[in-house]
Amino acid sequence: MKRGIGGSGDPLATAREVLEVEARAIQALVDRLDDSFVRALGALHDCKGRVVVTGLGKSGIICKKIAATLASTGTPALFMHPAEAIHGDLGMVVPGDVVLAVSNSGETSELLQLLERIKRLGATLISMTGNPSSTLATQSDIHLPIGVAQEACPMDLVPTASTTASLALGDALAIALAEKRGFREEDFASLHPAGRLGRLVLTVEKVMHRGDALPRVAPDTLIKDAIYVMSDKRLGMTTVCGADGSLLGIITDGDLRRLIQRSPDPLARRAEEVMTRGPVTIRATELAAAALHLMEARHITSLVVVDSRNRVEGVVHLHDLWRTQLV
Repeated sequence: MKRGIGGSGDPLATAREVLEVEARAIQALVDRLDDSFVRALGALHDCKGRVVVTGLGKSGIICKKIAATLASTGTPALFMHPAEAIHGDLGMVVPGDVVLAVSNSGETSELLQLLERIKRLGATLISMTGNPSSTLATQSDIHLPIGVAQEACPMDLVPTASTTASLALGDALAIALAEKRGFREEDFASLHPAGRLGRLVLTVEKVMHRGDALPRVAPDTLIKDAIYVMSDKRLGMTTVCGADGSLLGIITDGDLRRLIQRSPDPLARRAEEVMTRGPVTIRATELAAAALHLMEARHITSLVVVDSRNRVEGVVHLHDLWRTQLV
């Protein structure tokens, strides 16, 4: 009789053995990767519809995570419960979809009852099973093996290492697919507008003031008029721009205070006489977190956003980053 793990009475020893068994299951997948993975990746990439992920029991729970990971990395995906599918929910699958079915045995009856309809629709069927000779594996367009030598339980029965292998292979598919699609940080941010992860990849472009909200004056603008612009835009500063939109300098509240201290007639001065030349700038494609770091390092409250030709595109203020909860 094959011995399962555990039996020593030492919980730490059992825990280590569980982790070792599951680690070996994942390592075995690495060694088995072949052209089937490449073909599965190609089918997912070329999918004109959605990726419908389906599985029952513990595999179904893994399928929900795989579908969520695919969706969060730019691939339209959903989970379909096979028991519900055979009672009407099979309408979720339409021509052009790819079905990813997960079953360790490859003989889950609810999944097998879906085969005829999936074939009739012409949907591509990718399966992940622990038995390449199973019905599900042999009836699939592409089969990815997830068989494990041992489950991480004393009876060698409870789905543990096999579900870990399924999850890991699903992650491998999702991440390789995201890379193949050219999925970028800004794409991730657009799909995760809430939560810490979304905020961490938020770009300056998403939070900067632009257009009519952008404080801008010409170099010959009188200070009294520049003060009006600064008050109207409420950023505590204004950019000073040339006729072509290029950044010449900025005027801040601090510049105005220093001007009043040293000039007998400060309101009659012109912007170019008061502005700070060569201010700190940033690109619109930079992360908002990078803008925050730069502000903290330079002890400033705003950054001018410029393009590759030093033309002003916007201004990002510390308060804008507070609202994103980066601070």
